[in-house]
Amino acid sequence: MATVSHYVPLGAGHVNPTLGIVAELVRRGHRVTSFVPERFAGLPAATGARVVPVPSTWEAHGLADPPQMHGRHLVRAMGYLLDETRMLVPLLARHPAPDLVLHDGPLAIWGRVLAHRWAVPSVEVWPNLVSNRHWSMNRYTRLNPLAPRFLAMMMRYGSYLRREGIRDVRGFFEGSAAAQRLVTLPRAFQYAGETFEGYRFVGPVLGDRAAETGWTPPDGDRPVLLVSLGSAYNRRPALYRTILAGLAGRGRHVVLAVGDVDPAELGPLPAGVEVHRSVPQVSVLRHAAAFVTHAGMGGTMEGLAAGVPLVALPQMAEQRANADRIAELGLGATLDPATLTPDRLWSAVQQVSTDPAVRERLNWMAGEIAAAGGATAAADEIERALPPPG
Repeated sequence: MATVSHYVPLGAGHVNPTLGIVAELVRRGHRVTSFVPERFAGLPAATGARVVPVPSTWEAHGLADPPQMHGRHLVRAMGYLLDETRMLVPLLARHPAPDLVLHDGPLAIWGRVLAHRWAVPSVEVWPNLVSNRHWSMNRYTRLNPLAPRFLAMMMRYGSYLRREGIRDVRGFFEGSAAAQRLVTLPRAFQYAGETFEGYRFVGPVLGDRAAETGWTPPDGDRPVLLVSLGSAYNRRPALYRTILAGLAGRGRHVVLAVGDVDPAELGPLPAGVEVHRSVPQVSVLRHAAAFVTHAGMGGTMEGLAAGVPLVALPQMAEQRANADRIAELGLGATLDPATLTPDRLWSAVQQVSTDPAVRERLNWMAGEIAAAGGATAAADEIERALPPPG
């Protein structure tokens, strides 16, 4: 069996989509070592992989979440990413070279550097929409590739990569040297999905998280509404209060995950509302009639895998792209958090949870997710990328 080194950045939205893949590789007898930021070191424990906690410079910068590689923050985020890579590469290179590198595609670019150093194949996991010449996230980020600060940052990257023996900077950022790029959404959800080559759309990989416990549904037959704005951009107490004003007292049981917000900032809670810092989301979704979500791709795929209609409140560019796709495919509704009112939210929740057309589209997407193959398809691709024995 093969040895695999698994690299992920700081951020649950980048760690969670890889865990089911790691668990499947371990189940097949491969020896996986998971190098995980210390804050998330407990997440891969159930996969059976050997876990090695690693530091992160992002925490030293005071970043509670991974830097966002878009919009006006892009150049600064690229600087953070380069600092992280420079710190981690020599640290990780002290460990034995594996047979294959498995890493997060958008952010864990130290996996690309190490695979090049060791001359071993790499497989990337992309937990988000991907781009090509037919569709690009630049429609939402509006990146100017000729901006002086961006060009200066690319020169810094080029200098670093040349010292690592890597000449193709553009190809490096695209991950074109990878043996395979796995995308953890079904091709049907990707904009212009039929035009993408060089990617394998395996759909959401929930792994053992599909059996999560730790939350008990309420007694009675009141429909459950899950509300979560994810692990980033969730410090919005005023928005949570608006959400509660729209959903409480409507004959529904509301499960509200508020992240770093102090629940006391929400004021007195109405009957039928429970508030948590975080919840076992996959478990709650099995009982949910609707999901009010920030439209991060992880939560979006978890909701769709559970067949739950979505009401999207996107907070940033990538989430807006996801939210627009949710609406375009008829899988739910999208609202602007800046203009949200209690009545608009309640109307949207009612509409998506009772509309037969939405239910039909959710059933269609469930079929697309099942056909994508999940962990089995991902592990098959990784095994095909392994070098021949001996």
